[in-house]
Amino acid sequence: MTLETALTTAPATTLATVAETAPRAPLSGRDAYRDELTALAADRTDLVCLEADLGGKKHPFQIAHPERFFNVGIAEGAMVDMAAGLAAGGYKPFVSTFAPFAALRAAESLKLTLGYLNAGVTVVAPYAGVSGAWFGTTHHCLEDFAVLRSVPGVTIAAPYGEAEMRAVVRAAVRDGGPHYIRTGRNASYESLELPDGEPPLVNWEFTGDPDDVCLVSVGEEGTRLALAARAATGASHAHLVYLDHAHLSAAAAELAGRHTRFVVVEEHRSQGGVAEALALLLPGCEVTSVGAGQGWPSTGGDHQEVMAALGLDLPAVLAAVDGARHGHPAPGGAH
Repeated sequence: MTLETALTTAPATTLATVAETAPRAPLSGRDAYRDELTALAADRTDLVCLEADLGGKKHPFQIAHPERFFNVGIAEGAMVDMAAGLAAGGYKPFVSTFAPFAALRAAESLKLTLGYLNAGVTVVAPYAGVSGAWFGTTHHCLEDFAVLRSVPGVTIAAPYGEAEMRAVVRAAVRDGGPHYIRTGRNASYESLELPDGEPPLVNWEFTGDPDDVCLVSVGEEGTRLALAARAATGASHAHLVYLDHAHLSAAAAELAGRHTRFVVVEEHRSQGGVAEALALLLPGCEVTSVGAGQGWPSTGGDHQEVMAALGLDLPAVLAAVDGARHGHPAPGGAH
């Protein structure tokens, strides 16, 4: 058979066929949230979506369920208060706005709605950490764990990758209690393997020598850096998705069963962060924090450049692992 004959007799492959078979890139955390909630709402007429001027003109929930979508504008506290009323009326409201405006500007409403009333409201907070980058300090949020972890009864999650975000959203719908879900801006990540499609209490991405240091990753960028540091150092890596006191207490017992030295990587300040919480929950262990430091970004840059300016980058994580291995934790570490 000639080449010409082979080409003319071979089955045609259309662009549509290629598009159907080619793996797509994972969605960002906030896009995965919107897509999952929209799909769930097809069978759950009690799901309601509220946004504070973030929806745009092509929000999938608004397109699919316009009667249950509300864009309240830049009125974050009022949005949370509205969600409390909807929850009292039997709905399951999901509200979303920039993390600094959800966790800080609307903090009183969150305390009363999620805490005091224990309302079944889920807050999804994109632009967490310094993922807003060049938007500046007004749009950065390195304090949300400290605020939300101090409100009793709130389930706090920081998923890494599309699969984790979808699983966390499904869990919030099933549970029906108050939730705070932290995510970034537009970056996408390949999720770690999820047993049975759900995040385990501790996801042991890699297990090494129990006498060695264990990296503990929190959130999107903390996990990205921990994965890179694990590949470079051979240290164990434990990934955490749920970060409220109840989940961290159980996770701490599992962590202590395998290691005694930990390096926690998180895009948050050390005060009120997960490393500080684990240090209290693991009194017989050494816990070193690699976080965003004490500074305020004074120059522009992309997400990773702003993190590096605050002392949160791969060299900082590698230095912390090396220091923990040799008994010299990095400055700022909690013990």
